[in-house]
Formats: sequence, C-alpha cells, structure tokens
Amino acid sequence: MTTPSEDQEVDNAPTAYELLGGDAHVRALVDRFYDLMDLEPAYADLRHAHGPSLADARDKLYWFLSGWLGGPSLYIERFGHPRLRARHLPFSIGIKERDQWLACMMQAMNELEVEPMLAARLHQAFFQTADWMRNKGV
Repeated sequence: MTTPSEDQEVDNAPTAYELLGGDAHVRALVDRFYDLMDLEPAYADLRHAHGPSLADARDKLYWFLSGWLGGPSLYIERFGHPRLRARHLPFSIGIKERDQWLACMMQAMNELEVEPMLAARLHQAFFQTADWMRNKGV
C-alpha cells in the first residue's frame, strides 16, 4: 500500500491532507490525539512514554503528518528526513503501545468526524507505520 501522499502521484487525486481539510484540520487531529492521550486511562502507557510535557510531541507529529499526508513538508524543513524508526528506538514500543497509539488516533478521527473511508485508509497506513516502529516482541 502506498502512503497517503504517494496516492497523489499514482492517480492525481486529492491528497489525504486535502481530504482531511488542510492545515487547521491536521492540527485539530493532532491536538485531539494528544488531549485524549492525556485524558483517557486506556492510553496511560502511551502517555507515560511521552514524559511530563506533550508540547514537543504535538508539534513534531503535526509537522510530520502535514508532509506525510501530502501537505507541506514542515518536519523535513526543520529536521531533515524523519528517520522514524531510528528516532523512536530509545522508546520501548511493543504491541500494546502500537495498539494504544492506533486506538487513540482512531478515537481522535472519530470524534473529529473524519470521513469514514478516509479514516479507514489512514488507519491502515498508520497501522503499517506503527507496526514497523515496534522494537520489542510484545
């Protein structure tokens, strides 16, 4: 499967970034994701892995998703290639952490009423990326 931004090259369709609603909606999705992580006991392990403040993580995910979804390459402009796996190696990421991340993102997309077909497409792409980030067996 291609990432959301690669789909545009294949069929010249609107990017996931555009379908999501652009910059303000990407920011709203990221903010809701981290708000839920902070509020919901179901995401406690995920929240704990982020340390005392979520401010840097919010910005970095927003910058990363902007480009990954087919919008401006804000993360790359600031930091270069994302090197996701390398940047996440210091964190213990197993099935539980992957699943909490995905559930939190799905809840955020549902609460923000992301169109169901787009949400399903993003969920599959998020799953592939999150599963690739795992660095422990369970």
